[in-house]
Amino acid sequence: MSTSQFDLMQPIPEANWATSPTATWLIEHGQAKLTATELIGQLCDRLVSEGVPLTRVSCGMLAMHPQVFARGINWRRGEKAEEVGRAHGIQTTPLYLESPVALIHQGAAAIRRRLDVAEPQLDFPILHDLKTEGATDYAMMPVRFTNGRTNYISWTTDRPGGFTTVQLSLLWSLLPLLALRLEIESGYNVTDTLLTTYLGHNAAQKVLAGTVQPGQGSTISAAIWYSDLRGFTAMSDRLPQEEMIATLDEYFECMARSVQLFGGEVLKFIGDGMLAIFEVQRGDMQQSACRALNSALDAMGRLAELNRKRAETGRAALRVGIGLHVGDVIYGNIGAADRLDFTVIGPAVNEVCRVEAYCVRLERPLLTTARFQQLACDTRLQSVGFHGLRGVREPQELYALPPEALAAVAAPTGKSG
Repeated sequence: MSTSQFDLMQPIPEANWATSPTATWLIEHGQAKLTATELIGQLCDRLVSEGVPLTRVSCGMLAMHPQVFARGINWRRGEKAEEVGRAHGIQTTPLYLESPVALIHQGAAAIRRRLDVAEPQLDFPILHDLKTEGATDYAMMPVRFTNGRTNYISWTTDRPGGFTTVQLSLLWSLLPLLALRLEIESGYNVTDTLLTTYLGHNAAQKVLAGTVQPGQGSTISAAIWYSDLRGFTAMSDRLPQEEMIATLDEYFECMARSVQLFGGEVLKFIGDGMLAIFEVQRGDMQQSACRALNSALDAMGRLAELNRKRAETGRAALRVGIGLHVGDVIYGNIGAADRLDFTVIGPAVNEVCRVEAYCVRLERPLLTTARFQQLACDTRLQSVGFHGLRGVREPQELYALPPEALAAVAAPTGKSG
């Protein structure tokens, strides 16, 4: 794209932030770890105090997140800064393509538009809104990270005559300091996001707190969930790869969302299987068991809704098997010196896997152990007899919901999220 299609605002040679209190604050940072939202909010407040007449500021950073393309931070004079997420796919929409952000991402040095002149250049939809609000000047500048990613920050004022040369010089000269602070914060955010996405919230927090050596862990009490997708092997042989992955994503969304909704933690996906725990809080094992059972019922309801949608498009229904148990587990780092998994192990984990395997034999979508049933706050769970579990010395009594209870769970609810 030629430079004639947008205005370039080059740095002013005389620019010097050495005497700026805001620049000093960015450098020294007061030993405070600020979120990007806090950083932009405090930056704008300090600039206003320093005499820069800001009315609106917007900052956007590309994200490394399974659902979010970019993190946006918006500040208005007299209000606190707020963060908004932009979903993947926005980069193909008019909202993005017709914005100055797209030009910055394409390499524009900067973009400035005076809005108080006789015939203002209103070549972006945002400029119409800003002019209506009384803005007189708008400038967008790139915020470049050392990893090569180009982000942006835009500054708006309603000062008669727009920004002065000195004010623009200060804003431009602060960019390297701002980029450094935002890149540090972004690094923390990416680390937290990726660890939470791949390990779960609680495990991620333990790793970030320093639980990173092999063998580190603790014994906890928990309600334990193990589930898998019935007929997965035959399905994977039959479906194209893309459709198989999409099917698993839909299925796991039902399972994982319900676990998280009731305060559980998904620890891992194993093929079509999922392991989760509901850690006991304040010694109340019954409360954890109740959360686990309600989560399983919610998941089956979500799966029923998904199957109704699949039926509308001629796709086969998905069937699940869920095993529930309670007990003590070892929660921590397991693995080799340079390849660890943060998970739970122990006899109780083995047992819940064996229980879930009986869902096929007994043709039940949900089975629990007797110990779980005693704590689960649901009198509908009925014994389906004693069964020998591999690796467990004595036959164990298993419990399941009766058909009428399962029918109630699968009834249409309109649940979509």
